[in-house]
Amino acid sequence: MKIVVAICGASGVVLGKRLVEFLKTKENRDKYEVHLIISEAAKEIAGFEETDLSAARKLADYSYDEDDMSAGIASSSYGVDAMTVLPCSMKTLSAIANGLCDNLINRAAENVMKTGRLLVVSPRDTPLSLAALENMAKLKGDGALIVPPVMAYYYKPRTIDDVNDFFVGKVLDCLRIEHDLYNKWGKEK
Repeated sequence: MKIVVAICGASGVVLGKRLVEFLKTKENRDKYEVHLIISEAAKEIAGFEETDLSAARKLADYSYDEDDMSAGIASSSYGVDAMTVLPCSMKTLSAIANGLCDNLINRAAENVMKTGRLLVVSPRDTPLSLAALENMAKLKGDGALIVPPVMAYYYKPRTIDDVNDFFVGKVLDCLRIEHDLYNKWGKEK
C-alpha cells in the first residue's frame, strides 16, 4: 500500500511522526510504502514541540519538501492508495478544500480526491471558525474523512504517549490498517 503522509504546521507534528514510525515498524515496513511531505511550518513547529522530524524522514521510503512539484506524487498517474494530513493546519485545510494546488501537499491531496482514493485529514485547531467548518464540510462532501485529534477517555490513557497513540490509531482505523495502539471500545488490550 502506497501512503502519502503530510505533516503540516499545526500543533501535533508528533502525531505525524508517530504515524510514520508505526507504518515503518519491523512488522510493517514491507507492507507500506510511505511518501512523506513535511511543510516548512511543520519544521518550525517541531522545534517548539521538541520533536525531531529527521527520524521520520529517515524512516520514510520517500521524503519531499513541500515545494517539490516534480515529485512523482504530484501527478495523479503515480497512483498512491491513500493520503493523510496529520496534523492539518487551517491554511492547508482551506487550500485542499478550495482546490489551491500551490504546493506538493495540496497537489497530492487533489490527486487523491480526484482519483477517488482515500484522504484522511486531521485538522488541529480549536475553537473552529465558520470558514474552517465550511472547509471541512467541503472536504467531507468530496469524500475525505475528517479525523480531528479529539481526546477520548474510555481506553483509560495514562501517558501522553497513550493519547498520541489513540489519535494515530484513529487515523489507522480510517486507513483500514490493523493496529493495537489503543484499547478499542469493549476490547481488552
